[in-house]
Order: sequence, then structure tokens, then C-alpha cells
Amino acid sequence: MAADPTEDPLSGAALDTLAVRAGQVRGPEGEHSEALFLTSSYVFANAAEAAARFSGEVEGNVYSRYTNPSVRTFEQRIAALEGADQAVATASGMAAILSTCMALLRAGDHLVCSRSVFGTTTVLLNKFLAKFGVATTFVELTDIDAWREAIEPNTRLLLLETPSNPLCEIGDLAALADLARSRGVLLAVDNCFCTPALQRPLDWGADIVIHSATKYLDGQGRCLGGVVLGRAELMAEVLGFIRSAGPSLSPFNAWVFTKGLETLRLRMEAHSAAAQALAEWLAEHPAVERVFYAGLPGHPGHELARRQQRAFGGVLSFRVRGGREQAWQVIDATRILSLTANLGDAKTTIVHPATTTHGRLGDAEKARAGITENLIRVAVGLEALDDIRGDLARGLDAL
Repeated sequence: MAADPTEDPLSGAALDTLAVRAGQVRGPEGEHSEALFLTSSYVFANAAEAAARFSGEVEGNVYSRYTNPSVRTFEQRIAALEGADQAVATASGMAAILSTCMALLRAGDHLVCSRSVFGTTTVLLNKFLAKFGVATTFVELTDIDAWREAIEPNTRLLLLETPSNPLCEIGDLAALADLARSRGVLLAVDNCFCTPALQRPLDWGADIVIHSATKYLDGQGRCLGGVVLGRAELMAEVLGFIRSAGPSLSPFNAWVFTKGLETLRLRMEAHSAAAQALAEWLAEHPAVERVFYAGLPGHPGHELARRQQRAFGGVLSFRVRGGREQAWQVIDATRILSLTANLGDAKTTIVHPATTTHGRLGDAEKARAGITENLIRVAVGLEALDDIRGDLARGLDAL
């Protein structure tokens, strides 16, 4: 029997199939791999068609700032993986957070954010969003009562990372979604550390998911990008901001991310398995004071992470015995690991958060966020685990 051409062949497809197939539309050449559309603009058949495209009366490409086939393929594929109505791609992960806030908040609004977020997110909210009359209250990620008490009549958005950067704290997505819904506010979750291969916040009741595609969605540290996902009516507002302000994802970067998604689950499982083994080894090392990784049974968020994640991810942090001098000694002794602030790469990266990713925070902000001078973050890559352990042991064994 002939296939029904109106039926979606990917309806009900598994995540692995969606990661390889979703969003692709073949052109007249019949290309097997996704085409790359490097064009800034598009030619219209006549003036009437141009007018209809610009007004939105007729769907189609207008200008690559907000319509491009390569970007659209990436958006549709990541939306399928996250279970979202729509995705809107941006130039970076920070552009995704900014676009969400600018599209959905206005002067006089208030948002509540977890204290344990990427340092630049804190700077964006405190220094720049505040200029436009949007106030932010920071709370402990794991304290639901603190979230509840922080919500004010003008609160419009709850924003968090889980697992958090860099201490791998775990936020209770179902509880926070229930709270947001009961108070009529939106819940936005940065899912960068897990990706949809390990966690889908929308399934737990979140309204918006945010990614730095620069990290695991790419997987090889090649390109900058971000994406915002959620219900169509919310994403229409985000797309409107992108169209007007222009923090757009380039077609080339979108094409790279699309190809990265094809191996996402395989990579995330490998990253998670290696990080679990490394965390267990670090926890037994005499030069290590404490390890922060939800895969360890002693982690306070271990059971919660088991419920809402498929695995525990590839990022961990640990405190060495001592201070900055000892942390730098461990970092500087490595010969294989890459000293860089990026994460989600095939190459293992190592960084000192207090002087890099969270370096712009004041001492009091660092203290409240648990960013101590002896803290080291490692994003475990795909090298042989014995080589990663051996590289870290150079410095740890000398302390």
C-alpha cells in the first residue's frame, strides 16, 4: 500500500531517529546530507510575492536575519528533540537568555533566578537588564520555599540552570513548574549541561528551555550559538525580538549544530560514563576536599537527578585541599586537558571558575554561589579515561 503523503513519517519516532532526520527538507538536487544555505537575502518572483512574504501573509524566506533554511532545519530538529512547539536560534547562549528576557519582560517586571548560574548570566541580569527597569531576586536553587517567598505581584519569570554551573546542584523541575503555574509566572530552564538526550524540562512542566548550542549540541567546540524553545505563542515573541534586534544564528553555525545533533545521545552517554568514573576517583583522592557531581550517592541532589535525568552529565567540579595556589598548581600541571572556559567538547576542559567564568562577580556574590578559590571545574571529554585521570594526578599527587 502506498504511503500517505500527508502523514508525518517521524510521528512517534524515537529520539535517535529525530536527531538524525527531523527538520530536513530536500531540495531539487535530492541531497542526502542537509544543504547549507549561505545567503543573506532571497529573490522574489514579483513585487506582490515580496510584499506577501514581508507581511507574513505568505510563508517563506525573507532575510537571513530571521528566515534561513539551514537555521530552520536546526530549529526544527532541536524542537523535536526537546518536545517543543517551536525553537528560535540565536547567535550565542547568552543571546538566547537576553532574547528571552527582552521578548517576555518589560520595565517594572521582576524575575527570580537561581543563585548558582553561569557568572555572565548574573552580570546580564544585574548590570544590564536592571537598566531597563527589570529587577532580579536571586535564591538558592534547591530551596523551594525561597523561590515561593521571592515571587512578587510583578514577577513574570523564574530562571534556573539544572544541573547548575559549576557546582552541579539539581533543581526540582516538577516542584518549580507547579509553583510557577500556581502563581501565573513562566518557568525557563537552561538545559545546557544535560541536553534533551538526558533531560527534557518541558516534560516536567517548564514553559521555556534555553541552550548554549556552543556546548554539547555542537560537541566539538567549533561554533557559537544558542536556542530558545517552548510554546508557539511564546516563541513568536522571541522571534519578533530576533527579527528586530538581530542576535541571529549564522547559517553555517546552524548547519554545524544540526550535524552535531546526530551524535548527541551517543556523546552524552559517553561523557556521563567517563564523568561518573572520574568523580568516583576524585572522591577517593587525598588531595581532594570535595567533589560536586550528582552521580555520587552522597550528592544532595542524587535521587532527584536520578528521577528527572537519564544520566548525570559530563561536568563536575571539585575542591582541592588549600586555596587558589593549590588549584592553579593542579591546573598548570595538566598536559592533555585544555585550559579553557568552554565545555561540552570532545576534548576535556579544565578551568578555575573564581578567576574565569565567575570572575566578574564580587567576593560576596562568589561566596553566596559557592565559588571558592580552591574550586576546579572539569568538563569530561571523550579521551581515554586513564589519560584524563593521569593528567589530573600530575598536580593532585604533588599537593
